[in-house]
Amino acid sequence: MGAAQSRIRVLVAKPGLDGHDRGAKVVARGLRDAGMEVIYSGLHRTPSQIVRAALDEDVQVVGMSILSGAHMRLLPEVVKGLKSEGLDDVLVVAGGIIPDVDQQALTDAGVHAVFPPGTPIADIVAYIEANATRIGA
Repeated sequence: MGAAQSRIRVLVAKPGLDGHDRGAKVVARGLRDAGMEVIYSGLHRTPSQIVRAALDEDVQVVGMSILSGAHMRLLPEVVKGLKSEGLDDVLVVAGGIIPDVDQQALTDAGVHAVFPPGTPIADIVAYIEANATRIGA
């Protein structure tokens, strides 16, 4: 890539059948405003489409927004797909309607952080900046 201080590349993805993307777009805009390069997947992406986009776009972070309740199936599938493509160093974060009780299982499955609705964008930016380049380093 370029200089040592190159911009963090983030894929913001909407897995599954969830058609609500306002939150994802707000987060994408906030990350962009913070100086990150953001690729937005659009709606209704399968885990394999998300993995392919992460690979094609050479991202350091995959952020998934999910409101459909299918997080326990879709998010671990994305993590497995990333690992199978050798993308172990990609930081995986999620946001949306994810019950507290499911957060530890998602962490155990390889999701690095879960941001509930109302999380300040500054907190998400700070987490990504602190962790995106450390995974796999």
